[in-house]
Amino acid sequence: MDIKMQNIRTNGENGAAHVNGSTDRVDGCNGGRRPSDHAAEPQGNMGHAVEEGCNGEVITSGDDSESQRNPGNASGEIRRIKDELNKVIFCQKVRLWMVIIFIFLLIFAVIISSLLICSVIHEDVDEKFDPTLFKSPLYFNGSFQLPNQVFKEELFTMSFNESQTLAADLQQKLADLYRASPALGRYFSGAEIYAFRNGSVIADYQLKFLMPEEQQGPLRNFILSREMVYNVFRQFLYDQESDESGPMYIDPVSLIMFLRQ
Repeated sequence: MDIKMQNIRTNGENGAAHVNGSTDRVDGCNGGRRPSDHAAEPQGNMGHAVEEGCNGEVITSGDDSESQRNPGNASGEIRRIKDELNKVIFCQKVRLWMVIIFIFLLIFAVIISSLLICSVIHEDVDEKFDPTLFKSPLYFNGSFQLPNQVFKEELFTMSFNESQTLAADLQQKLADLYRASPALGRYFSGAEIYAFRNGSVIADYQLKFLMPEEQQGPLRNFILSREMVYNVFRQFLYDQESDESGPMYIDPVSLIMFLRQ
């Protein structure tokens, strides 16, 4: 076995020894010396010793291995947190965890209350009106075509059952569309089908609206103008969901309307 002589010198006052030159490492399995991977380790690593086992594993010692061998640190931290939560902070009965839960419940209650307040349906001032003040009548006349109806002689006479049944169905249809209108619903009074003519079937109608006497001018010019009443009717016809082949289908192009003076 070859042994290499090394120079050893003393460093200063504390007598620490330094080894110069190449160093050998003792194999833990067979006692042989092997050259070190590097000549010298930095002094900052002096707190961690490294040993190589028989199977080549690396065994560390020092602070890292100490933390691994001490799993009680985690349970100690949990106990510390529990102690903090159970700390009495008021009147020897109120604990910290109670205060935290109370704060969360308070925030939750504020959020729920805000949502309830926002969801309240505010009463529309425009919905408040007295229908007894609506006394001034306004009439619109016109006609439309029912292309899927076959004209019969009985339809000439409105007293016949067939004429009355068809007229009642159409009147209900007109009443529903105008009462559902947000702008015109409060003013609508009624619809009347007063005649049928040949041409598939052409129905002559009359619409009646009532207005407050003091608002006749603005209503005639805007809300109850011929353009507004006509456009509501026409839009309804274009949006109607009934089949175009149905007997109550009204041709939108055939709609005629004028203001009766």
